[in-house]
Amino acid sequence: MRERRRVRKCRLCSRKVEYVDYKDIKLLREFLTDKGKIIPRRTNGNCAKHQRMVKIAIKRARQMALLPYTKD
Repeated sequence: MRERRRVRKCRLCSRKVEYVDYKDIKLLREFLTDKGKIIPRRTNGNCAKHQRMVKIAIKRARQMALLPYTKD
């Protein structure tokens, strides 16, 4: 018999986050791997709306040199 997957709740919905700011580096680091890649939605459990906001915020933070593009 197959194991049932646990349904993840969106962390940002549970915190009632309206907008993900690119300057909030502490929050954005939760959604990056140790190599600096953006963690996909199926892995971190974000809803589509918040995943889009996270993606845009991370890309803006990278452009402003607040986050690195990669970590070697």
